[in-house]
Amino acid sequence: MRAVGRVAIVAASLGSVLAALLAWSGLPQNAAATATAPVWTEIAWPFPSDPFGKGKAFRCKAADCGAEVNLYLRAKIGFCNCTTGVADDDDVDRMGDIVLVGDVLPLGTSRPVRIASMEGRSRAYTLNARNPLGKTAISVVFRERCDMIAATAVLGHDRPAAIEPSVIEFLNGSTVMRWAEVTLGL
Repeated sequence: MRAVGRVAIVAASLGSVLAALLAWSGLPQNAAATATAPVWTEIAWPFPSDPFGKGKAFRCKAADCGAEVNLYLRAKIGFCNCTTGVADDDDVDRMGDIVLVGDVLPLGTSRPVRIASMEGRSRAYTLNARNPLGKTAISVVFRERCDMIAATAVLGHDRPAAIEPSVIEFLNGSTVMRWAEVTLGL
């Protein structure tokens, strides 16, 4: 009985501490209940045709992602180095589709990412100040054998690190993975 009483006291104490922290943080008391996951909706491919053809395009509205995010995906069959894959910043810049969105400047070095069983790299960029598409972009390039997928997320804000986890999560999701299975023959 004493052990049950101690557990109840500890649980009540922890609940009080958590409630106090939540109140102190300024977040609404039901913040967990009102938080929503990003909602990605397929949209038409907005770019002119080129040797790689049309890809898939998705949008996450500002209400779901904090700012509008447009994500463009294309398969590039046989375009990846079969031995080294996407090894460094130069590979991300060269293999990715960042050229679709105009003049960019890297915001730092790329980092390794994993999309399902595929390895690749991700790099953030700032867009030219006059670019109507957005303020920043994220290029994610990942591969299966000698084939690769280039994903370019264009963001309406200057905080790519804030949305990158949601982009990576969407790329790992069933919508993109079904498309990748068909397109790359996985």
